[in-house]
Amino acid sequence: RDDSEAARWWRLAADQGDVDAQSFLGDSYYVGGGVPLDRSEAVRWWRLAVDQDQITAQANLAQCYAAGGVLPRDDIEAARLFRLAAEQGVAVAQVLLGQILFVEDPVVGSVLPAAPGEAARFLAQAAQ
Repeated sequence: RDDSEAARWWRLAADQGDVDAQSFLGDSYYVGGGVPLDRSEAVRWWRLAVDQDQITAQANLAQCYAAGGVLPRDDIEAARLFRLAAEQGVAVAQVLLGQILFVEDPVVGSVLPAAPGEAARFLAQAAQ
């Protein structure tokens, strides 16, 4: 397997607007697979894919907002993006959104009110 070759092809397709290639290229930059590790570049490609409703990019970008570091921590934007992906069946987004909504946690700085019923619904969907 040649990650550099894959990244080259993804870049060609991504530059032509292929949404899945944009998401894959973001993944490549995030981990340094076939391209230099560059998390800012990963975010740039994921944003382009999110603008076209690509669900994996939604979940990846949401994780960046939830964790902080690559992007400033933003629970509201993280929850919005997790919700977009979760409602389209992305299990990891369902779990992470469920965790965010389960309990209001001022210790970690969550600004979202608890919604345990909604959290349980997303967690149940992820378990299926």
